[in-house]
Amino acid sequence: MEKALILDASIAVKWFTAEPLRDKALIIRDRYVRGEDLQAPSLLYYEVANALRYNPRFGSADVRAAIRALEDPAIIVHEFKGSLASRAIELAYMYGIMVYDAAYVALAEMENATPYTADKEVVAKLMSENIRHLSEIRS
Repeated sequence: MEKALILDASIAVKWFTAEPLRDKALIIRDRYVRGEDLQAPSLLYYEVANALRYNPRFGSADVRAAIRALEDPAIIVHEFKGSLASRAIELAYMYGIMVYDAAYVALAEMENATPYTADKEVVAKLMSENIRHLSEIRS
């Protein structure tokens, strides 16, 4: 089991929606509930809110409720600044990915954790960075 889990927005969204691999995303949530460290860059909230905002099954009250559910003080949130921002920008240029995707990988590097994502394209581009697809998570 990893030292810490880095919560990627593509996974957190699945906690609130019936999407493929939701069962795997819930494994991460359950591990967190059992006391495993869960960490994320602060942009997690923006990404999840935006994804849910464009889901036709979610109204504004639903999106607000989902974000409140993510505001658990036990989730260790890292501001996007300093060494996290610097490394994320470096990774984004190095691998041709979005800075916000690179932020999760940079945080995982800083915390010696394996980053998981549901984004296959990011996994394909970042294989050398030890990133794993959500389908690889084990209970």
